[in-house]
Amino acid sequence: MAHAQKSAKGGAGGGKAAPKKKGPSAAKKVDDDREETLQAVVLADSFETRFNPFTLETPRCLLPLANTPLIEYTLEFLAMSGVADIYIYCGAHTADVERYIQASKWHPSSAASPFNSLEIVKTTARSVGDAMRDLDSRDLITGDFLLVHGDLVSNLPIDAALAAHRARRIADKNAIMTMILRSGGLGTHRTKSMGITPVFVVDPTKSRCLHYEEMNPLQANKYVNIDPELLSDHNELEIRTDLIDCGIDICTPDVLALWAESFDYEVPRRHFLHGVLKDYELNGKTIHTEVVEDHYAARVFNLQSYEAVSKDVLGRWTYPLVPDSNLLAGQSYKFERGGLCKENDVMLARTCKVGKRTVVGKDTSIGDGSVVSNSIIGRRCHIGKNVTIQNAYIWDDVVVGDGSTVDRAIIASEAAVGRNCKIQPGALLSYGVRIADNKEVKESSRITCAKRKADDYSDDETLVTVPTDTAVVGEGGSGYGFDDDSDAEDEATIFHTNLIYSTSHLNISTDSISTISSEVSAASPHEGRSRHSSFGGSIISDDGDGHTSSNENFHHDAVAGLLDALKEGGDFGAARLEFMGLRLGNDATDHQMRRAIAVAFTKRIAQLVEAQKIEASKAAGLAFSSPGAESFLKEVAVGSEKREDDQVDFIVCLQKDLVHRNNGAVILAAVSQKLYQMDVLEEEAFLRWWEESEALGEAEPEEIKRVREKTGVFVEWLREAESEEESESGSEESD
Repeated sequence: MAHAQKSAKGGAGGGKAAPKKKGPSAAKKVDDDREETLQAVVLADSFETRFNPFTLETPRCLLPLANTPLIEYTLEFLAMSGVADIYIYCGAHTADVERYIQASKWHPSSAASPFNSLEIVKTTARSVGDAMRDLDSRDLITGDFLLVHGDLVSNLPIDAALAAHRARRIADKNAIMTMILRSGGLGTHRTKSMGITPVFVVDPTKSRCLHYEEMNPLQANKYVNIDPELLSDHNELEIRTDLIDCGIDICTPDVLALWAESFDYEVPRRHFLHGVLKDYELNGKTIHTEVVEDHYAARVFNLQSYEAVSKDVLGRWTYPLVPDSNLLAGQSYKFERGGLCKENDVMLARTCKVGKRTVVGKDTSIGDGSVVSNSIIGRRCHIGKNVTIQNAYIWDDVVVGDGSTVDRAIIASEAAVGRNCKIQPGALLSYGVRIADNKEVKESSRITCAKRKADDYSDDETLVTVPTDTAVVGEGGSGYGFDDDSDAEDEATIFHTNLIYSTSHLNISTDSISTISSEVSAASPHEGRSRHSSFGGSIISDDGDGHTSSNENFHHDAVAGLLDALKEGGDFGAARLEFMGLRLGNDATDHQMRRAIAVAFTKRIAQLVEAQKIEASKAAGLAFSSPGAESFLKEVAVGSEKREDDQVDFIVCLQKDLVHRNNGAVILAAVSQKLYQMDVLEEEAFLRWWEESEALGEAEPEEIKRVREKTGVFVEWLREAESEEESESGSEESD
């Protein structure tokens, strides 16, 4: 165990200093001080294989997220929380973690370190449970401590949760643990665990967790088993599936004792939490929850969450934990107008386009004609000419050849992609992999050059080089397809091993998963949602016509991107590219796409009408006259085929958004006329929309009917024009 302690002379920037020994008369004061000194245990090893093949060569906590190692975010959080003493538990790649920490600002030998002491604990543990039992045997913990993982990203202040925990502990010594959970809304959210649904049964009057289960589509029983005694012993219960477990636990030393009592406990929630709650009658210990609505907290616990948290960093939900805070010494990121964040000495060719929500590291060059959007690119990368990169995560020293496309993939350091290659969504290219020219890497491929054991079932730990598979990387390439046999160890593991979550290959439907929610929540989907938090619930459609519009991530980002482009009045080309990348990255439906476009344009037009006092017709003309906007509406919003169903759907999207805006009826009439004049929408679509609305009669909501009233004059004009054409054609035939 490597131990480092800050000298008394230097002091500590965060947390209180360790107490000095005093006389017997002050023994009580010593105990109080020691309890107030906050310690933390960081699990730097996840004891999982979810990040293979990357973690074959690098520990998860040192993988880069927005060009900064994951453990930096965790240690920043602990420093903000006032932690004094830290124990970092390492398993695989211990030497790498130790070298990194010793050279960092966090090591107590550094004048900048906020910690009194920091110890790297080397262990042969094979699970979190083994590590906890080992920690208990070492007698390092003297009072309350935070238990976190080395992949935590959080700007959450824990003062309130810590105070509540300590108050409960003083009132009841059996209150041994407080879990900090985030409210994520009842809808889909990118930071929620895909496939695995955590179910917390809570007594809200005491903030006490009574039962915990995990559900997944593969389990035989689609229901939660609750002890009937819980229903009789507690007047009020909440069964919550909306909570995001960010892996922050405030613990007393009794938690370690419970881990030590059972060797069956291997993981914190599915084993330990479930077991302790189930055996309450035997141990008498209570575990509590602190559910927070604001700030940010999430674990990068698998590849899907890696992408989700990366997007939240790009969206600046994690502030101040963003690239331009320059968390690492030597970083020089600046956040520029338009959402680009780049370091010094980045070389961008004159004709390349680097879009919003993109990070580019030092000494990276991007060639002529290349387009980059919603992506993170590390240092010293060389991106050739006419390259397209979208929703991708490219680490340091990577080369991408001319004419290649990288879409929603991760490319590790020192990898190389040849010319005219196509890296399909979900692909993982590990360290040093080389893809030959003109090669297509299939979806969800995992390619590595790492040495492997000659026999996975042998005790021999000797690593050997695996031959290159040219069928995977092409002639002249380097690497082989990675197949992890350990994936089959746990049936739930299948949901964590890919960058893109999908159940299509399992021949199951997500509709078969039982979900538990309250009648009140179901009836009022918009209540209780945070508009300013990235953890707010999904945007629920008010369509009522069978369309599913709960793709919050796509809708929010797409509307924001289009609205920015309309405000700036520049070329719509970059905005269109970003929009299509978002659509692919979030698997948005055609309806969701049309809805986002409609909301962006109507919102901009309403802003012009209200803020600048411009007439609705002129405001519509200004919005639609942005360079590239007309072709965007024709080709993307409606489609080049101009299907009548799609046109009607777009009109309905415009109508429903304008219900909630001032001057909505006037704006809808002006927008309708303008889109007809531009030949974006056709006469038949308007007439069909109007007739279908009229056919509803009293069933049509009053506010929906009111917003289309002023468009009636335009529709009547279309009818008259149509009848005149018919009469003229009839007279020509009679002649």
